[in-house]
Amino acid sequence: MLCALQDFLTRLYGIDAPANVLDYLITDERQARALEGEGGRATEEKLLLTEQDDELHLSLYLDAALLERLSERDPLEELGVANLEDFCKVLEGLSHFNYMTWNASADRRVTLLELELQAEIDKYLGARTLATQQQRPELAAALLPLMFESPQFQPGLSAEEQERYESAARFAGWYCRSLEARFAAGLPGGDMLRELRTFYRLPQPGKLSHIHTTAFA
Repeated sequence: MLCALQDFLTRLYGIDAPANVLDYLITDERQARALEGEGGRATEEKLLLTEQDDELHLSLYLDAALLERLSERDPLEELGVANLEDFCKVLEGLSHFNYMTWNASADRRVTLLELELQAEIDKYLGARTLATQQQRPELAAALLPLMFESPQFQPGLSAEEQERYESAARFAGWYCRSLEARFAAGLPGGDMLRELRTFYRLPQPGKLSHIHTTAFA
């Protein structure tokens, strides 16, 4: 499942994945805590990053219980409200991993807001694609309100973190609604695919500017 979802993101954006996520995957909470050190928040998904001597070291933590739940309710077979949250957690981690490694391989720096913004968009596109493939129009129609009208954030966030997550969800919601307004429903293709690939390659200022232009034109 993880390889299939990583492959979905790389094909969607027309990129070569610099690394296979399975080679960097951690599912043991104790190991993740040891790598993260003191002060880390308890969560079922997180990208662990450190820079040392101009080298980026990273691991993707996806909790074993999270993966077990998705193995029992495989979203690739049937995505629904019951497994949407778990699906989004996994796709968020894969989005972080892909975006960070792809940019790092080109020696481009990434902001935390940029990382979260792209993940919010990727979760929506992943869910919309599966709903379309599985012929679930009612789920596809419900995704925008489900994902962006009342986003829920983890308790215990700092003021800076809260602002970043809220901003990412707000900007992503504007952008995804503009995609729905500008392009036909269904699988991403044609002009929509070109739009998504161009957007993916923009740095944070370009992404925010493009969202304002398309959402409020």
